[in-house]
Amino acid sequence: MDVTQDLATNKLRRASRRQHRVLSRASYALLSGFLAVIGLILYVWWPLVEEYVSTFNPAIPLWRQLDWLLIGIFLFMTITIMLKADLKVDAWIILVGLFGGLAIESWGTQTLLWTYYTAERPPLWIIPAWPIASLSIERIYRFMNHRTRQLTDKPFQVAYWLVLGGFMLLMISFVWPTFDKSLTVLATLTCLLLIFSRNDRRKTLLIFLAGSALGYFLERWGTTRLCWTYYTHQTPPVFAVFAHGMAAVAFFKAMDILLALAHKLQTRFTWLGILPLPKNKSPDTE
Repeated sequence: MDVTQDLATNKLRRASRRQHRVLSRASYALLSGFLAVIGLILYVWWPLVEEYVSTFNPAIPLWRQLDWLLIGIFLFMTITIMLKADLKVDAWIILVGLFGGLAIESWGTQTLLWTYYTAERPPLWIIPAWPIASLSIERIYRFMNHRTRQLTDKPFQVAYWLVLGGFMLLMISFVWPTFDKSLTVLATLTCLLLIFSRNDRRKTLLIFLAGSALGYFLERWGTTRLCWTYYTHQTPPVFAVFAHGMAAVAFFKAMDILLALAHKLQTRFTWLGILPLPKNKSPDTE
């Protein structure tokens, strides 16, 4: 009996250590996938790489020509996606990020709210950036959620309507010239639905802030390097920064819905057991 209890205790301890481990096999699997995608993009769009390298001036020291902002963003996202990775959750984040990013880029480039220097509408090489950013935002959200866990829900309830309400006013003002486009109307209605639907106000606000924080640096890099340009020619527009926050809210809401649906289907169709589903329907972790 004692031997059985010891084995059970040791098993629980090992499980607990795995749960609290910052880096795991899943972390290195994500890193490998991330680097593989970058390598594939460089290979397929090599002419763009050559064009960029040709801008280097041998008369100027290399360190002065390096894009330190891009390097910083790359290192930050590389590190964050590896922290407490869980492939059963991250696979869904990547899936939603890919399709969500394609939808957003299609809306913006088709309505000419922004354009890329390659004139593609949208360029396929930018789409993989969305799921990578989504993984990073999920890690930032978990950190923020952990640091604010002792706060009551009341300030979040108030801040939710101030921040999200302000965003909608900002969005309507920014996209107004394209309100005759069905894609803009659909995007606006989607944002209103997300804001006014039943949700966890604390979680939604923190995800919005996490996405906006990362979005600032992404937009700052892209607009100042003329990788993409908004019709206002701002570098970047305030709306574009906070739009990353709303995009993150939409992605994680879609993920919650997909996970809930997948769990229900899995109970009816046993062969769906092959799907990588987390135990809980929500990706939240403390």
